[in-house]
Amino acid sequence: MPARPRLLYVTDLAYPARGRRYCDEDIELSSRLRADFDIALCHPLDAAALMDGFDAVVVRNSGPVLHYQEAYDAFRARAAAHGTRVYNPLTGRADMAGKRYLLELTAAGFPVIPTVDRPEDLGRLPEAARYAVKPKAGADSIGLDFVPRPRLAEVTWGDLLVQPRIDFRYEVSFYYVDDAFQYALHAPDPERRWVLEPYEPTDADLAFARRFIDWNTLDHGIQRVDACRTRDGDLLLVELEDLNPYLSLDLVPGRTRDAFVAALKASLHRYLESAGAVRPGAASLR
Repeated sequence: MPARPRLLYVTDLAYPARGRRYCDEDIELSSRLRADFDIALCHPLDAAALMDGFDAVVVRNSGPVLHYQEAYDAFRARAAAHGTRVYNPLTGRADMAGKRYLLELTAAGFPVIPTVDRPEDLGRLPEAARYAVKPKAGADSIGLDFVPRPRLAEVTWGDLLVQPRIDFRYEVSFYYVDDAFQYALHAPDPERRWVLEPYEPTDADLAFARRFIDWNTLDHGIQRVDACRTRDGDLLLVELEDLNPYLSLDLVPGRTRDAFVAALKASLHRYLESAGAVRPGAASLR
């Protein structure tokens, strides 16, 4: 029997994510991938030590990097030095590289919540009752604070971003594999971010999300475009998650989940084959 591609699947099964169960999603998804790949699960702190024995490393629900920044930096350095295939590829320009991309998108005129990181740029933000202050390296709302405008004088600038707090109707997320849209979910109640329901996007919604997928230029990988719907009906980007986006697969219909898994398998096969990463004799099961 020919050898099959070997994947190291990186996940923190014990991470206490608010409103989500990382372990359930990754147990289910990794079991589905096992039909095409030899697969082993490991904690993010163990990935650098184990990855040489695999054809690729798949980073999934591994938790906020800032909880293990030194280990993550070592993982990236080792992957680069050894030519290890990492999925998503480590060339992402969005959350994978921190929140600085929000500044770039703001400056380029993209439909994003306006973002600044210098006190002299505060005049570029619209007036708001409160402002969100968040770390550039933040994730999962860690370090997020909301302050009135007078308190912005107390902000220690440098590693922080400032945005107006948007009065939005709801949040919506668009999920992609490579550049192909898979499904959308929305949170009807702004106070309950992870209480999600299926959402049927319009052509305009998909055109909005596609702008950010095109901007990121990732040839392979899973991405989640998070946006909010303003009171005026516009969509504004909240974040572009390209490192380890939670997928909420338990909330989509079975046929949608099956289509996502099939798209992910095909993407992984293409990714491995594109650089000759699969060992000689490994089966292609697309």
